[in-house]
Amino acid sequence: MRKFLCAAAVFAFLFVTAGVSAAVDLKLGHAINEKDVFHEAALKFEELVEARTNGAVTVTVYPNAKLGDERNLLESLKMGTVDMGIITGGPVINFLPSFGVLDLPFLFSTPEHAYKVLDGPIGEGFFKEMEKLGWKGLAYGERGFRNLTNSIRPVEKPEDIKGLKIRVMQNPIYIDSFTALGANAVPMAWTEALTALQQGTIDGQENPLNVIAAYNIDESNKYLSITRHAYAPNVILMSMRTWKKLTPEQQTVVSESAVEAAKHNRNLDNDMEAEWLQSLKDKGMQVSEPDLSLFRDAVKSVYEKYEQEYGKDLIQSILDTK
Repeated sequence: MRKFLCAAAVFAFLFVTAGVSAAVDLKLGHAINEKDVFHEAALKFEELVEARTNGAVTVTVYPNAKLGDERNLLESLKMGTVDMGIITGGPVINFLPSFGVLDLPFLFSTPEHAYKVLDGPIGEGFFKEMEKLGWKGLAYGERGFRNLTNSIRPVEKPEDIKGLKIRVMQNPIYIDSFTALGANAVPMAWTEALTALQQGTIDGQENPLNVIAAYNIDESNKYLSITRHAYAPNVILMSMRTWKKLTPEQQTVVSESAVEAAKHNRNLDNDMEAEWLQSLKDKGMQVSEPDLSLFRDAVKSVYEKYEQEYGKDLIQSILDTK
């Protein structure tokens, strides 16, 4: 009888332990609303992970900065209080300065150019550095090429930017780039920027077309310039603390699903860009398509400054990637 009870106790212990280890719910946060491609990528990730693990791993998505803005999300991932995030590349620089090389103005010529850099050795190198910070880099999606809007006047040449109060991310390269163009660069979190735009305390902002459309920026800013001044990736990250708790099989599913979710994000951006632009025109935005060579000349001082930090060879290798 005693042997039977011991065996039953061991079986019960193993059953409970297996149940605990198998049932995983991943909290995934992002700072954007449900109309955005960040959210579409998060939902695709949720769908793939839950299907591939037969529901043993579930994903709960928290949009609209419910788990904190992007900087707070990065801190929470380090501490393990949030499991995952889809985060614009810009705020990463506050923790990983070398990542800032990707934000140099006019660095990437096309989306395909950016994908080859991010999905190749350079992008993998950044993921290795992130592990030291407590993050597991899973995949690069995209925020996309960024464009300028404002409420004051059309921007068709660099001189037109002078004096405009432009919200930028809390990112030194964006601040330096717009300062070089003559703007009054105002760094602030996106959640604060929306109120500032509505109240007119800032004149404009810069973001990809998907954000401009999703947040109805046309209601506060009449003028849109297709400057494509920076390519912004997003990064699908997991807390290293969470990553280490997953089984090897779960890690494989999470990694592969993140890569597919990132591709879904990129495909949506590329497929929808013309539609977003047309919708903004239909809403009354006045669209300019300036000669970008003039803008490139205006930001040469930014390259000269950051060559010392990132190395001329790295910058040139990105420019030369085909």
